[in-house]
Amino acid sequence: MVEKLWEAKKTIKIFGRQWYWSYEYSDFVDIEFDTYMKPNSDLSNESFRLLEVDNRTVLPMNTEVRVLTSASDVLHSWAVPALGIKVDATPGRLNQGTFMINRPGTFFG
Repeated sequence: MVEKLWEAKKTIKIFGRQWYWSYEYSDFVDIEFDTYMKPNSDLSNESFRLLEVDNRTVLPMNTEVRVLTSASDVLHSWAVPALGIKVDATPGRLNQGTFMINRPGTFFG
């Protein structure tokens, strides 16, 4: 099976850390942030437990996006099932995945 990789217009570096993710938007100057799960005490009745984070990742629609993943401690898996993407984050390795979002929405993974 041959995997086709698009010419990505946006690249996002994602690092798995213990209990949170770090993001770097490398196409922009100095945009880096961490996302932590919200504690149960901060959730509203409409929130999804174990899926809500303090900083949501914003991704463009109708644009090829490349994610580069790695980890600083143990194996992690960055996934958004509704988009059909899952990329393992392994310490000391750099993995890559590409996808395109063709509909607006809030997606969890």
